[in-house]
Amino acid sequence: MANTLTFSYASYSPLLIRSMAAQQKPTPSATKTVASKKSTTVFPLGEPGPRVSYSTSTPPVKLLTRVEQLRLLTKAEKAGLLSAAEKFGLSLSTIEKLGLLSKAEEFGVLSAATDPGTPSTFLNLSLVLLILGPAFVYLVPEDYPWEIALQVVVALLSVVGGSAALAASNLVSNLQKN
Repeated sequence: MANTLTFSYASYSPLLIRSMAAQQKPTPSATKTVASKKSTTVFPLGEPGPRVSYSTSTPPVKLLTRVEQLRLLTKAEKAGLLSAAEKFGLSLSTIEKLGLLSKAEEFGVLSAATDPGTPSTFLNLSLVLLILGPAFVYLVPEDYPWEIALQVVVALLSVVGGSAALAASNLVSNLQKN
């Protein structure tokens, strides 16, 4: 008789915890507004939601204004870069005749200068190239003369390319500063 009393007490206990799955919850509507600190709307499946705009967080980069502020053309002139370019036949009229600026825009060079991710991309490229040279010299054996020549060429290209990428990262970063 004690067993039946215990059984009946357990079935009617106020401390009995029922499964959450057994409880019925109302299903939310697909277009219902959920109330919280900030009101948000749930969009039905297949319908476009609001577009997130990233352009409002950073002001646009004004390349020509920044080039003027940094006095880059004056520095290039004092360094003799413009006269050296003219000696090699590269003048403003040649650039215009060849359509180099339109080609640069087609390839995305001018757009990349305004992209905030470009300096870090150049920096990562420079690090990879500067690590590649010594790693290649270490890993390639020196049994034949052509292997030594290959080591020299790869090391030279990695140092020159890594340095150029580092300089480009620094230049683009300075152009994008406000």
